[in-house]
Amino acid sequence: MKLISGVIALLISVLCRVVVVRSLGVVKTLPTHRQSLNTCLTSSLQPSWWNSCDVSNLPYDSAIRVLVKYHETYGDLVIPRRFIVPATSEWPTEWHGVKLARHVYNRKWWTKHIAKKSDRVAQLNKIGFVWERMQPEWNLFMEAMVTYRSIYGDVMVPASFVIPRDNNEWSKGCWDLPLGNIVHRLRLRHDFLTGDTAIERKNQLDGLGFVWDVSEHNFLKFLTALRIFSKLEQEEHEHTIMASTIRVPSKFVVPSDDYRWPMILWSYPLGERCEYI
Repeated sequence: MKLISGVIALLISVLCRVVVVRSLGVVKTLPTHRQSLNTCLTSSLQPSWWNSCDVSNLPYDSAIRVLVKYHETYGDLVIPRRFIVPATSEWPTEWHGVKLARHVYNRKWWTKHIAKKSDRVAQLNKIGFVWERMQPEWNLFMEAMVTYRSIYGDVMVPASFVIPRDNNEWSKGCWDLPLGNIVHRLRLRHDFLTGDTAIERKNQLDGLGFVWDVSEHNFLKFLTALRIFSKLEQEEHEHTIMASTIRVPSKFVVPSDDYRWPMILWSYPLGERCEYI
């Protein structure tokens, strides 16, 4: 009985410690010395060394030290939006846990530390400061959407699409931008579409062919393809009595370079889509 009581007491003690550790948010391991870029990206939980100070009030010399360190470590200043400064001795202490891109790529920091200071502009140019990132987020988003359309022919951006790095088809200011997630949130919550600019911005998106209702768009696309297929079948068998039912082979794919079909439907797997109905 004493043995059982002792085991129960030990288990209760261990559980209490776990609860205390979790409630305090204690993180036992800090980022390692040679931490990769991916491990410096923000997680859903804020580590205990998270810096909540307003680093915009830090002097310019402090900011240039952390930017130089980033450049030395990763080779550029295309800082991912979720990157946080590691809490290690190699990085300036006052920047530990800070979302670096958020603080250096914004107008407030520019106005306070860079505007009308040509020597600092030159210094930042030497380490590859990405001036395009100083634009408002809406401008960067629209630039990314225009580029996406020029590459893929539409703006049906997959939800998981992130703009690739080291790709000259894209502006450096757009690298690592989670474009698909932004598009998804714009449809769902109408992000960016509030205030006096809402109508103007919606018109800009409409001009790119933005699809607001994906389900409706996909259905109309299917219906259009089905109608064209039926019409072509009737033309091909105009002297034959055709059944009223449209029969599409399960492996039929709209041919490319066939101008009887609109280009938007080229390579469309109509037969496969019919199988789902």
